[in-house]
Amino acid sequence: MSQRIQNEEKSNRRVLLFILLSGSFLSVLNQTILTVALPEFMGEFDINATTVQWLTTGYMLVNGILIPVTAYLMNRFTTRQLFISSMLFLLLGSILAASSPNFSLLLTGRLVQASGAGIIMPLLMAVIYEIFPINNRGSAMGMIGLTMAFAPAIAPSLAGIVIEHVSWRWLFIGMIPLLCIVILLSFKYLVNVSETSKPQADIPGIIYSTLGFGGILYGFSNASGSGWGNIVVLSCLIGGGTFLVLFCTRQLKSSNPMLDLRVFSNKTYLLTTIINTLVTIIMYADMILVPLYLQSSMGYTPLESGLLLLPGALLMAVMSPITGRLFDKFGPRILMLTGLVFVIIAMWGVTNLSVTTSYTYLMIRTIVLRLGLSLLVMPVTTAGLNALPKKWTAHGSAVTNTVRQVAGAIGTTLVVTVMTISSSHHLTKLMQSDPSFSQTQLTQESSILGTSDAFIYIVFVGIIAFILTIFMPKQKSGSKQEISNSQSPSRADA
Repeated sequence: MSQRIQNEEKSNRRVLLFILLSGSFLSVLNQTILTVALPEFMGEFDINATTVQWLTTGYMLVNGILIPVTAYLMNRFTTRQLFISSMLFLLLGSILAASSPNFSLLLTGRLVQASGAGIIMPLLMAVIYEIFPINNRGSAMGMIGLTMAFAPAIAPSLAGIVIEHVSWRWLFIGMIPLLCIVILLSFKYLVNVSETSKPQADIPGIIYSTLGFGGILYGFSNASGSGWGNIVVLSCLIGGGTFLVLFCTRQLKSSNPMLDLRVFSNKTYLLTTIINTLVTIIMYADMILVPLYLQSSMGYTPLESGLLLLPGALLMAVMSPITGRLFDKFGPRILMLTGLVFVIIAMWGVTNLSVTTSYTYLMIRTIVLRLGLSLLVMPVTTAGLNALPKKWTAHGSAVTNTVRQVAGAIGTTLVVTVMTISSSHHLTKLMQSDPSFSQTQLTQESSILGTSDAFIYIVFVGIIAFILTIFMPKQKSGSKQEISNSQSPSRADA
């Protein structure tokens, strides 16, 4: 009888995980699939690059604003209510975007999609920490890693094929039946896994969070294009920073905080969050620099760029479940150190780019990078959340995803800034050293040298992450860690 009950519980966990992972996959795919489609929108709606960029910047802004509120939402609403609502927002946004006659409605559809997507990843992580024992969480988180890696892996190539053979509208139309299937499965099979309460909405906290994270994300997102001295950029960064300080102060003083920042009192969680931030900067920097180098400097098409990145991303997807099982067996530190070695080697391999750097070399280098990231991304997240007491899981998940969102914006901006400044410096030197260069040659060569310098900066970021990982405390395993996490915060962190 007991064995039958255990089998039923395992089966229910698998169904629940499948539904949540399916929704998460569609969310991540939706977020990344427009990357190569932006030129199409510029031609279709007769808009410039600054305007079309709002399809990605606006999406990231809404995500960044919503994620800090997810801890409150997960305490207030059930798993079913949150997940089905998020899927309905994705569905409504897809319908609006697919049928949009103008850019304004297309952007509205994207922002509605982002409203649904913002909650999914924190919710998925919190559910996994609720239903899986600690000795199986690595494997479960590895499945999240597969979702996070596989969707971006196929997105550029898939988008390129769709745009080339039909229309950009099918990027949204194709989502609609898939989302409908997930919603129907959710109504039939999705169960609630956590207890809800009736926490009072912290309206000032929500306002501070929205203005703080929104200002910071908007400021960093526009700094690379408008310049750090731009009055709007400076106003957003200063204003956002001010509201962020007000938000943090309010949360620390509150007896029932919307986002419990006391999670940072746990040393392991604090250290893994810093490492996670550095790793996210590395990931976003590579996602920006490699396509820029391939398309702007080397003349490859968006589809060719996507195909170059595809093998490495697929390897990362395949490795994620394997990494999860290795995490359960060996713990996080050895995996993270090994992963960072691969990452540093891969980044060092593109610090001396030239016009003769081969497509094959870049593909192999990207495979090495993705192998390293597959040993790194989920272990560092799982290690941090495993270190927290159970009652802080929802807050830890929300903080982790918020930090990742901000780190992505910061990483993108900093690396573009480094590349831009370095390219200008090299352009001046090249003009002085050899006036016979044509303008096209000067632009190409200085851009390549600037990209190489930006990768050098990323190498140092990886080295810092490696050093911090060396000092990461060893985690207890199995039941010992479970007992520790069930204790009070003060004892757990002692």
